[in-house]
Order: sequence, then C-alpha cells, then structure tokens
Amino acid sequence: MEERYSKAETLALRRKHIGPSCKVFFAKDPLKIVRAQGQYMFDEKGEKYLDCINNVAHVGHSHPYVIKAATKQMELLNTNSRFLHDNLVQYAQRLTATLPEKLSVCYFVNSGSEANDLALRLARQYHGHQDVITLENAYHGHVTSLIDISPYKFNQLGKDSKKEFVHVAPSPDIYRGKYREDHSDPASAYAEEVKKIIEETQKNGRKIAAFIAESMQSCGGQVIPPVGYFQKVAEYVRAVGGVFIADEVQVGFGRVGKHFWAFQLQGEDFVPDIVTMGKPIGNGHPMSCVVTTREIAESFGASGLEYFNTFGGNPVSCAIGLAVLDVIENEDLQGNATRVGNYLLELLAEQKEKHPLVGDIRGVGLFIGVDLVKDQQKRTPATAEALHLIYKLKEHQILLSADGPHRNILKFKPPMCFTMEDAKHVVEIIDALLTEMEEATGMKTENNTSTNAQCKRKTTDGSSQPEGANDSIGHMNGAACRQENGLYSNKRSVPSKRIRT
Repeated sequence: MEERYSKAETLALRRKHIGPSCKVFFAKDPLKIVRAQGQYMFDEKGEKYLDCINNVAHVGHSHPYVIKAATKQMELLNTNSRFLHDNLVQYAQRLTATLPEKLSVCYFVNSGSEANDLALRLARQYHGHQDVITLENAYHGHVTSLIDISPYKFNQLGKDSKKEFVHVAPSPDIYRGKYREDHSDPASAYAEEVKKIIEETQKNGRKIAAFIAESMQSCGGQVIPPVGYFQKVAEYVRAVGGVFIADEVQVGFGRVGKHFWAFQLQGEDFVPDIVTMGKPIGNGHPMSCVVTTREIAESFGASGLEYFNTFGGNPVSCAIGLAVLDVIENEDLQGNATRVGNYLLELLAEQKEKHPLVGDIRGVGLFIGVDLVKDQQKRTPATAEALHLIYKLKEHQILLSADGPHRNILKFKPPMCFTMEDAKHVVEIIDALLTEMEEATGMKTENNTSTNAQCKRKTTDGSSQPEGANDSIGHMNGAACRQENGLYSNKRSVPSKRIRT
C-alpha cells in the first residue's frame, strides 16, 4: 500500500495539527500502522506486530463478517433512531438476552464516556441524589462529569481537585491494597470501607446517588474484586437510595471467558442496576450502550426531558453490533478466551517461579495483569523495568502496555482470536527479556517451585487452577509465594504522563 506521507511527515503533521495532550504509544519511536487483520497490525514497511492490548478490535481487526454487515447496511440506509427500524429493536433484544432479566431497557450512544455520563444522569434522576462513590485509581471516561469521578485522572490535577460530591473508596486489590490475600474476608472488609463512606456522607447531610466501578479495574492495575464484594456494596448503597453502576466498557462481551459480563464473576446473586458498555461492542466502530431497569428508565423519563442521541442506535451501528454478537457465538470466542486465557496464566505463573521481577500474575479469560516488582517481599513496583520491557517487546514486534497507579502492570487484553501459539510466543520473549534484565543487574533467579506451588488454590471442581467464581481467576501471590531476591537499582526517569489503553 502506497502511503500519502512518509512516517516523518505524518509525525510532523500530527505535531502541527493534533492537540499536544493527545499522546501516542512508544513516544520515542511511535508506530505508523496502516492495516490490521485478526490479532496482527502492520506498519508502513509491512512489518507485522502481534497485538496483545487491543480490546477494541474485540473479534479481531478487520473481521470480514463485521465489515460485510456494515457495508450492506450503509448501502441501504443510515439515519437516526426517531424512525422505526428493525435493527435497533433486534439488537436491543439480542443484547438484553445476555443480561439478567431485570436489565431490559437500552440507551444507545457512541462511546464509553457517553455511556458512563448518561449512567450518572440516570442515577441522579432516580432519587434526586447527587453524590457518587468511586474507587481508587478508577477511570470512567474523558468528559468533565467523568474526570470528576476518576481518581486516575483528577489526582494528576493536584490535591484540591476532588469535588465535594465525590467519595473515593479503597480499590479492592488483594495484592497491593489495604486488605490482602492473607485477610480472612477481604470482600467484606473492602465493602465495610464503602459503608463507612456512606455513613460519613449522611452525617454531613449528603445523599449517595451511585456507586460506580469497573467490573474489573483496567487502568487501576488489572484488579479483580474478591467474590462477594459487589453484593455487599450494592446492599449498602441501595439502602440509602443509591444505585450500583457496573462499568463493562473494558471487560465485557465475553472477555472473561465463561461469562459474557465480568460482573457475573461475582455470582448469580449479584445484578447491577445499570450496566455501561463500549469499546468491544462495535469492534472498532464508535458505539456504546447503557442498559438499566424499567423502573430507573421510567424515572428518567419522568423528568420531562426527551433523551435523543443523533447517532446512537443508528441502523449501521446496530448492524455492526449484531454482527459482533454473531461472531462471538459462531467462532466460540468465549470458549477461546477461557482456553487461551488459562494457558497464558499457566505460562505466566511459570515465569513468576523463575523471575524475581514478577510479583503477581492475576487474571481471568483474556484479561490478565503481570505485576512487576523490584522486591517480591516488599512488592516495590518496578516502574522503570516495566517501561523498558514494553519497549524491548516492541523491538520483537509484540505490542503490550503497562498501566496501574505505578505503571508497572503489564496488561494483556488482546483481540479474542488470540491463540495458544500467540500466548506461547509472547511468554517466551518475555522470559528471555526478563532473564536478560536480571542478569544485567545481578538479580537472583533461583527457582522457588516449592513455595510457588502453594500459591495455586483449588477450584470447586478440584483442579489446580487459581481460585475464582467457577472461572480461572489467577492471583498467584501471597506470603507463601514470596522469595528473597536482590534489588534492581535503576535510575532512569519515567514519563509522568499516562496513556490510557
């Protein structure tokens, strides 16, 4: 494919015409991507990169079935939802069929940010309350209303940036958080923190409209809440007239494998009041959705304000959404997420046994985090090392990113067509690079197989997969899993700005 501009010209024009706060991956040597297929992306030279981070191209880049559905509908009609069209109602019917019965009313919008902004409006209209409880390190979108409830963003603005109506609860992180894996009941302990916030706000005459959380935190560091946490939080929040918003923008549509939605990892007895979705919903096409109960929807309508979204729910978007659901089902991508995700977790767990730089492996399906540390006992974040590893992987034509509050968590969230061969290739390269890094700095690399074997917990079926809600939810950590190691001293500076992926 002949390019209009050279890479240098493209970069120069971007610097001239695109806002400086719009960052690129690999700023020292950004990639110019000209096409993509499946789990691969190609640069202007035809070099192929394995994409381990693109949860937007959910069923694979440039999927022919999705493209055909979009093209066919574009040739016929694209208009707004004020006209009747079968695509809209068919898609709403198909989408709600994947959810618990009471979540039956859809509002179609165009991005995850729009979806979460609308969810806040629904919550605040429901009982007229205004305050919102969010989690440490949370990110819910780029519009003003969501920056206000996203500590991942507003903490960068200074100590006085948190608004009075926003309350921040501890992230339910059992590796780095307040209550860890050695706590007898971390779910209840973290939920009690939310209860304390509610009690304090009531003393101050304030009223909670909503608790919002990603079903699994992504930017917050690939955090998987302990089972039972959401149920208890929902109980406390609903008791004071608030609602529970489950943000599935990053992790929905079968990414966790056995379940279609990540909130279902908490168990069948948990149902949120509002669910937001985006990113994977259109496989790269800009669309998103808010699904809620009939009661909340009717309350929103009672305000007297019509809700209209010019592009939300248009026939083309709905055709694409239907096609994505078809591919997930027809190609058994949920099953693939379970099989490949389990295999990837196993391979990464072996790396934890080999490498002192690896502190924790956690994940479910094709949503996995690798927590890099300088010291396994102290769990000191290895921020510079993670950045170095990301750039070295790029040299091997593997695209991975690092995030979390310390930017030391390697994030795996690839297209759902990711294969076992892909997983094996990536981990082999990571293994070689970690070995190289540890040898260069004198870190010890003794295996500690006997203690790490104790980290695997039994599931209900008696297998040696990590503990979870009948899924393979890996969390390879714990006091028994720690080993002594040398310190990795690296004086390199790390950029202070984050790029959300």
